[in-house]
Amino acid sequence: MSHDTPAIAIRDIVKRYKGDKGQEDKLALKGVSFDVPQGGIFGLLGPNGAGKSTLINILAGLVNKTSGSASIWGFDIDDERRNAKASIGIVPQEIVFDPFFTPFEALELQAGLFGVPEKLRRSEELLRAVHLADKRDAYTRQLSGGMKRRLLIAKAMVHSPPILVLDEPTAGVDVDLRRQLWELVTELNRDGVTVVLTTHYLEEAEELCDRIAIINHGELIANKPTREMIGMAREKIVRVSVDKDLAGPVMEEGFTRADVIDARTLEVTYNRDEMTAGQVLAKVQGHGYAIEDVTTREADLEDVFVELTKAG
Repeated sequence: MSHDTPAIAIRDIVKRYKGDKGQEDKLALKGVSFDVPQGGIFGLLGPNGAGKSTLINILAGLVNKTSGSASIWGFDIDDERRNAKASIGIVPQEIVFDPFFTPFEALELQAGLFGVPEKLRRSEELLRAVHLADKRDAYTRQLSGGMKRRLLIAKAMVHSPPILVLDEPTAGVDVDLRRQLWELVTELNRDGVTVVLTTHYLEEAEELCDRIAIINHGELIANKPTREMIGMAREKIVRVSVDKDLAGPVMEEGFTRADVIDARTLEVTYNRDEMTAGQVLAKVQGHGYAIEDVTTREADLEDVFVELTKAG
């Protein structure tokens, strides 16, 4: 496949769920289109119920789309279903295992389901890759939640797909485990796997993804490189410590908001297209306060996300 061909191409995908008797149909996806480039880590973000999982399930072949088209690694999901399925590994949100299989047996069974011949199976190699080689012969019911998550990733990779999709991989896991999963995803990506990640954790998307698409109410509302997305946040925040107790919030034209944090600390949010931090400080001084300390905070992905989804 040529390097210019997207890893996943989605065109005008609509998903309509029939309403119960007398109720309106529900449009889960309203004509979504975007490409996932080869070789990167692509973030798919959106509030609960925005349509992310519906889209993933359409790609996985678990949900039928109402209209539109999609291709995976150049294979149309309708016309070349078998090749499309072979090109993608899906790590679901739910942890589901047969409790009486060992991790090694679980991978062997999964490889068999994908028709991978015995001599081409990579079960040992995958267990090493997800740092579970020492649990090869334990029962999966004895594994911790984090180990089960890693085993799910290995299961999704048994047929060596060029694309790995992780649906909320770190939902409900602790900070340490989240870091371990981030490292694992980054390693897989370095080895040439294109990764698609749906997540609620905006710091996760900011840290891992080189490109982000945001879905809200079944519509694509943004699709940009991560740095550019963060640059969309026009607001900046300045926290100022002053020499005497504040009489109240200092509100000026050009300030989006002003909050008194404590007796002598003011936090001002302003639009950086309209003024500079220096001008903010001058306006605060104009109210008769001497400034003793200043900290600024750039907007992050969370600010952009809130701004975009609020507008939607």
